[in-house]
Amino acid sequence: MTRLPPLPSLTDGAFRTGQTARQTALDESRIARLRDHSRYISVTMEFRCNLRCTHCMIEGTMDRLPPTSDAEFAQILRDQAERRLWDGLILTGSEITLRRDLGDLVRRARDVGFSHIRIQTHGMQLSRPDYLDGLIGAGVDEFFISVAGSDAETHDRITQVPGSWDRMIRGIEQIDAHGGDLVVITNTVVTAQSYTLLSGMVQALARFSCVAQHEFWNYFPMAERDEKKLIVRHADLIPPLRAAIAAAQAAGRRVEVKNIPQCLLGDDSYTLVNAQPTLVISPEFWREFDRNGFYRCPHQSRCASQECLGLTEAYIHRFGDERDQLKILPKTLDLP
Repeated sequence: MTRLPPLPSLTDGAFRTGQTARQTALDESRIARLRDHSRYISVTMEFRCNLRCTHCMIEGTMDRLPPTSDAEFAQILRDQAERRLWDGLILTGSEITLRRDLGDLVRRARDVGFSHIRIQTHGMQLSRPDYLDGLIGAGVDEFFISVAGSDAETHDRITQVPGSWDRMIRGIEQIDAHGGDLVVITNTVVTAQSYTLLSGMVQALARFSCVAQHEFWNYFPMAERDEKKLIVRHADLIPPLRAAIAAAQAAGRRVEVKNIPQCLLGDDSYTLVNAQPTLVISPEFWREFDRNGFYRCPHQSRCASQECLGLTEAYIHRFGDERDQLKILPKTLDLP
């Protein structure tokens, strides 16, 4: 991950981005824009949440991280109006739908020239037809929705809120009923509690035409140790992950995999996309994030992968550096 220089008047160190992957033939579809992360800016506008997900990365910092200020948000809007730096805006946080002025934020962003507005959400509020209609009317056309399990029992167990699956599914049903160009991207944190459920998640959502992409984020703690024992050994994770990739592709969905050594994905190595949009967030977050110690693959200095983040310190502490399982990629891989 690299830092970007701040936009004028914004807090120094508030931005980071990853590499941007090459485009594929799927980019000719209506979801072409999803591949190019460099054309989006993600702004953290809320640090409350009404779920208690067992894998939450910021549960210890949520109560002290400040959201992006109104002044900083206004500066981003001015820069967009004057310079057209991005195509899309992502409004995120712990749970952005807890902001009562979310619709106003969306309208302001549309007014200055953002072509696409995405919200990152657990999806429960979207089950309310009037609420969803208001967001779509304001200009939201992309929904990045967290899916923790493959059914009500597993999802609710991981989120620790009964009924969260049913409300999330109703939200996707409502989006699907709208039709048009609305896009849903699902976001799944892959842990010891969820890695065997991945194909089931894909199958549970196969009936929704609005679901265009599944993202599988391999869990890492923002710490040097995996105190919750949620990390999955790669040898155990890869088979169900690749089965889920195959299921998603059979259903006509794109897939992005995050935080897995690229050499372990075989013919699915092109699904590794660690690129991220420019992120506006409190610098305190990065101080916590950097404790994970990515890039600890023993072959890092000789490998040609441009996407791989290697291993974290917490992974090595539990499972070793796996130097015999990891491979040196001799050249940058071409996407099919």
